Amino acid sequence: MKALVIGATGATGKNLVDFLLHDADYAAVVIFVRAPTQRSHPKLTEILTDFDNLEAVSPFVHGDVWFSCLGTTLKTAGSRDRQWHIDFEIPLKFAEVAKRNGVFSAVLLSAYGAKASSPLYYSMVKGKLEDQIETLAFNQYIIFKPAMLLRKNTDRSGERVSALLLNFLNGLGLFRKFRPLPTSLLAEKMAKAPKTLSTGLHIIMLDKIRDFG
Repeated sequence: MKALVIGATGATGKNLVDFLLHDADYAAVVIFVRAPTQRSHPKLTEILTDFDNLEAVSPFVHGDVWFSCLGTTLKTAGSRDRQWHIDFEIPLKFAEVAKRNGVFSAVLLSAYGAKASSPLYYSMVKGKLEDQIETLAFNQYIIFKPAMLLRKNTDRSGERVSALLLNFLNGLGLFRKFRPLPTSLLAEKMAKAPKTLSTGLHIIMLDKIRDFG
């Protein structure tokens, strides 16, 4: 199999690329990045990409499955318009190019609570992206919807505090399905999904991810 990845430099994306490169079922891994990552592996190809002009890299968007781990926060993006562009417009455009080029499978990292009608901006954006990619009718479409993610050596203080609180509550038997999920475990499940699931739409909710595969 040949895998295509956007969002390969984020926490989950980096873990995903690691799993894909060490999985014998994936013969080639192509990542689309803004700048060189300095990673080296016989199966890895980096395509330097202007994400505002994805048609320019269309000749390289050929493979069996594409993974989207692309996403940002409002704080990082700086504005809702910029977040919309990164979280919705870019992955949707890549999906359109991939579908046009005959890519069979799409694997989207979304979020718990994502819904186009959500009053929460982030959830609304993710939900609309889910729905729009579904209209493209990939042969296989897999959506992962985790909640709290644990990023190794995170520098986000709010994330560390939230994880500690959730782990405490989980220890009391509360909010078990909201247990913080390591990005490495999520990435492992994402890499396995196209190989183990049938064609059609599959939505992997947060309480099912740990036991998936």
